[in-house]
Parts: sequence; C-alpha cells; structure tokens
Amino acid sequence: MPPAPGDHDARREDVSRAVWQVLAEKGFGGLTLRAVAAAMGVSTGMLTHYFPAKRALITHALDLLETRTAGRPRREHPAPGLPTVRAMLLDILPLTPGDTARNRVWVSSWDLSLADDGLAGAQADRYARLRSSLHPHLEAARELGELPAHVDPAQLAATAVAFTHGLVVQALFDPTRFPEDTQVALLDAFLASLAAS
Repeated sequence: MPPAPGDHDARREDVSRAVWQVLAEKGFGGLTLRAVAAAMGVSTGMLTHYFPAKRALITHALDLLETRTAGRPRREHPAPGLPTVRAMLLDILPLTPGDTARNRVWVSSWDLSLADDGLAGAQADRYARLRSSLHPHLEAARELGELPAHVDPAQLAATAVAFTHGLVVQALFDPTRFPEDTQVALLDAFLASLAAS
C-alpha cells in the first residue's frame, strides 16, 4: 500500500535533510544513494522510490541548495544604490560557519555541473538571476551619482559577481588569509574602485 501523501511529504523532508547532511560533510563528490541511505539509516532500495538514478538525486540536491540559499536570513537593504549592493554581496561571502558550509556545497557542485549540459544550464540561469538582482541597485547607484554616469550596470553586475565569487573561492581554500574582516575590507575596496572608475 502506498504511503499517505502526508507520510510521503514527511519522508521526502527526511530525505532532503539527509542529502543536506551528506553535502555539508562530503560535498557533491560524496553524494551517493548509499551515503544518503546511511545518513537516514535506511536501505538504498527505499531511496530509489524518490531518486531512480544519481542524476535525480543531484538535481534534487541543487534545488534544495538553491531553496536554502534563497530562504536564508539576509541583511537589510540600508539605502538605494551601493549600500544595498554591498549588503547583497556580503550575503554571498563565507562570513559565518553556515555561509561557509553553503559556499562549500555550491563550489563542490561546479564540477558536476560542468560535465552535464542540463545542470550547466541551470547553473548559468542561477548566475543570470543573481546578476539581474544586482542590476537595478547598480542602476540606482549610477542615478544617485555614486557611480560614474558612463558605467554599464549590467557589466558592473557581472564584474561584481565575478569578484565576489573569486573571493569566495579564495576564502574557502585559505580561510586563515581571508578571515571575515579581510573579506569585508576587500569587498569595500572593490566597491570603492567601482565608484572611482
């Protein structure tokens, strides 16, 4: 007899928690049906009801990661223009243990995504959405005179995302050299360079 819809939803939530646990501990390289089953204390056969193949598991893990990223607490947007851009970019950096874990999972997903056209397209869409979310605030900064009148907000959004994700990677690989205060100082210097360009 199939489980009741509520039971199915509850079990899927259990699976999601186990997927997240495996991702946080082992990254995408360690994400297997066997590892998720072990984290739940169930058989891999039970998991095939939810994920008939590893790609389905990976797709679910990426969706879960995006949902958790979108739902995490964020800084207030203090004022139009560069102060809001700064707050949005600070939300990306690995400044807390939770942010570090989330970024480790994102970075570990890149290898899998580069090897799969569908996953690569989904990642490209995520970056496009991130750039688009910055665009109106950079446009406001230009209108407020915080940025030179000739700058292209779309190009600046791409530059800001590239800078911030480069800083994420360096902070993950060398946290001693890139502690929280250093990351914040580098971001502030980057934003000041945009204003002075």
